[in-house]
Amino acid sequence: MKAWRRKGDAILAGFEQQEAAVLRGLVGQLEDMLTARAEEAPQDELAELTGIRTGPAESPDDPVLSRLLPDFHRLDPDNPSREDLDSAAAMRSLHEPELLEKKVGVAKIVLDTLPRDGGSVKLTFEQADAWLGALNDVRLALGTALDVTEDMPDELPEDDPRAPHLGVYHWLTWVQETLIQALTG
Repeated sequence: MKAWRRKGDAILAGFEQQEAAVLRGLVGQLEDMLTARAEEAPQDELAELTGIRTGPAESPDDPVLSRLLPDFHRLDPDNPSREDLDSAAAMRSLHEPELLEKKVGVAKIVLDTLPRDGGSVKLTFEQADAWLGALNDVRLALGTALDVTEDMPDELPEDDPRAPHLGVYHWLTWVQETLIQALTG
């Protein structure tokens, strides 16, 4: 990949065909997961009348989705009260649809601006900001799936099934870092 760079009002980079395929695949999988979650939202007659969308009241069971869609209200882990549980459910129901829409939207921008066969990418600042959001989401999802921790070594033993995917995680980190540098430089 040719690192992100700023040229006037544009942010530019170049992706090899394989890099574009990997990134498009990961972003596409993420978009599918988030869209499926959005489709699980209960149909609410009051929401249809008022135009206020509501989502599921329960946290996702999937650890990746749970990381991407954290609780909107912190509970006392040792003794959550009924009031706290009700508040957490209400907050999730009200705010999750908007968060899902935002996350799916940034994923779509990446898929719309990254050529399928690789090549040059030219972004506006707004599109670059969307890329940052999508890259962050993909890194969170992959990091959760790989159980990445701060004390994890940069490389894993070859027989560790996570080893090849950890390289992708580090590459995504570099892509995100160079995009931040191009935006702020």
